[in-house]
Amino acid sequence: MDFQHSQASHCESGVMSAMLRHHGLPLSEPMTFGLSSALSFAYLPIIKINGLPLVAYRMPPKAIIKGLQKPLGLKMRFETFGSQTAGVARLNELLDQGKLVGLQTSVFWLPYLPEDLRFHFNAHNVLAFGREASGDYLLSDPVAETTVTCPAADLQRARFAKGALAPKGLLYYPIGTPQTPDWQKVLPAAIKKTTRIMLDAPLPIIGVRGIRWLAKAIEKLDAGNGAAHSKLFIGQVVRMQEEIGTGGGGFRFIYASFLQEAADLLNRPALGELAEQLIDIGDEWREFALATARMIRDRDPLQPPKLAAKLRAIADREQAFFRDLRSAA
Repeated sequence: MDFQHSQASHCESGVMSAMLRHHGLPLSEPMTFGLSSALSFAYLPIIKINGLPLVAYRMPPKAIIKGLQKPLGLKMRFETFGSQTAGVARLNELLDQGKLVGLQTSVFWLPYLPEDLRFHFNAHNVLAFGREASGDYLLSDPVAETTVTCPAADLQRARFAKGALAPKGLLYYPIGTPQTPDWQKVLPAAIKKTTRIMLDAPLPIIGVRGIRWLAKAIEKLDAGNGAAHSKLFIGQVVRMQEEIGTGGGGFRFIYASFLQEAADLLNRPALGELAEQLIDIGDEWREFALATARMIRDRDPLQPPKLAAKLRAIADREQAFFRDLRSAA
């Protein structure tokens, strides 16, 4: 297969950018991210990752893939499997047909990743584009600099891992050809959808209100006898922000790049000016992560209220930003 790999910041947007380019529609990673209205925030205490609450800085897994269908006139086929045997056979069948196939996997079982980056996270997306004579799969992983190979047994474990966000062998591929969209129509619609997610979500754990809800939870953490658990909690927040799927600051930077592209396509300089503001907000997320890391490593005293104040300041800035973005769109 004549496939071109490219490294990306985030797995799902990177996979979709590469897949669309392969099928004749060259969209950047930021455009796939922004056009699918993937930017968000959610503090989900009832969903546990490694026993600690899930904090998400983007929409749920598959939201980017599904969110691109309407604006691009694209139909994606999704398949999951009740048995591993059926899932393996179907992947092999599609690859033998010359198809480029997206896969949802567990990071923990991908042996080509550095060991210190492999943990039980089941929503990592890769592209399969062939098999070697040995049976090893040829993969394009957006976090890797080049294409990689993966033994069949390891990929099978990764596709059928158990736990939160279990992939159940999920594979996906486009049916038909994506079309260049009507930018004047789809870009304002995508931007306004993102502002609704961040400003108007009915649940207080979503969007800007979700950031404040997380701040409240952090403020209540014990810095005394319960310090060990408190460090695990805030460590989880930072890990979800900076390591799992790019993170809070990183997603803000990607969306800022999308706004810069949208500003050019729509001839709306105001969107470019707002992109600069979002870059500053992304820097504030990174500063929050740094302050948290210093407390976890005992370089600074553990002060949950101080971290909560930083989050509330970020929430205030994001609320103002998304209100201005709504007006500019």
